[in-house]
Order: sequence, then structure tokens, then C-alpha cells
Amino acid sequence: MSSAQVSTTDGNLQAFGAALPEREIMWTGIGGQGVQLAAKILALAATGQGREVMSLGTYGGTMRGGNTDAAVVIAGDRILSPPMVSSAWAAVVVHPRYFEPIRQKLRPEGAVFVDADLLEEPLGETSATIYPIEATRLSREVDAPKAAALILLGAFAHATGIVGADALDAALADSLPSYRHQFLEANRRALAAGRDVTEALIHPAWPAEDDI
Repeated sequence: MSSAQVSTTDGNLQAFGAALPEREIMWTGIGGQGVQLAAKILALAATGQGREVMSLGTYGGTMRGGNTDAAVVIAGDRILSPPMVSSAWAAVVVHPRYFEPIRQKLRPEGAVFVDADLLEEPLGETSATIYPIEATRLSREVDAPKAAALILLGAFAHATGIVGADALDAALADSLPSYRHQFLEANRRALAAGRDVTEALIHPAWPAEDDI
């Protein structure tokens, strides 16, 4: 039997004999919001904690204003999902304009983290739990006005325990090219602000040790 790994509350992994579920996280927004960067940081953080990861980004026909989506699949063992996932455990909605195709893929036990400041109407009906985060407002308050996607990433990771805070911070530093390192501290503040507005493990990604 292959060995699997389970998160502790700080995102570290412990080995167990049973397989963990795959966690498919779908991101959606519009070009220029940092969706692809946030998805990349999540994928790198999970890789840094010893997990199996698959990620795929897709873009619309325009660089800004068109849709930009990403899928990140995280598991403790070999990933079986195809690159274009047909079922998702969670969604991070940086802008709701192109949420509808993702809504149809969400499983009932899943979670949706959405920038509440950009909601002009309720999200479409879903059995997944919705966590509205005032990401745009918070990004301005921490002087990182273009980092709402990272506010949502910080909130999502803290609420689910899918990766730890230290792993996210390290992945952030690794993700920024040298010519953008002047934004590193602002982006760190955004991740921290997202963590601060959510309760830890209110929607855990991984089973507790006692459940294995």
C-alpha cells in the first residue's frame, strides 16, 4: 500500500497508509487580476510541502478584461484527474463574470471563496459553501491594491489548511521575477490580510488524523 500524507494545522505533512482525496481548486477572474500568479503560488507551496501537484492555466482572447482561469490539483499520492478537470472541490472567484462554467463542476462538499466587493448579484445556485471575502477593500487597506487574488489565496489556504502559511510565503518569493521584487512586501501583506479575516480550518481540505 502506498503511503499518503496528511496536513497538520500548520500545513506540514505526516505520513499515513491510506490514500488522501484529490483536491481540485479552480480559479477564475479577468485578465490583469493576478489569477495565474495566485494559482502558481498555491501549486509551488503544495509542491514544497511534498504533495503531488498538477496545474493548468487558460486565457481568453484578450490580455485584460477577458477571462483567465486556472486549475490546481493537489494530492498526497499520484494524481488521477485529467488536466481539464470535470469535477472540483473548491473555487476561488477573483471576479464572478466567468464563474458559471465552474459552478457546474463544484461538488456539494466543496467551497467557494469569492471577492464579495465585486458581486453585483448572488452567485448562481450551488451546494458548495460560499465564503465571501472583501478582498478588493482589504487589498487597498494593506496598500496592495492589485493583490486581491492574494487576499483570497491567503483566506482560502488558512480556512482549508491545504497548504501552510510558511509554504505560501516561500512560494510567493519564488514566483516573482527579479524585476517585480519591489512588490514582494505588499504581496506578503495581502496574504497575511487574507489569513487574518478567516478562521483556521473551518473547511478542512484533508481528513483529520483520527479519521485516517
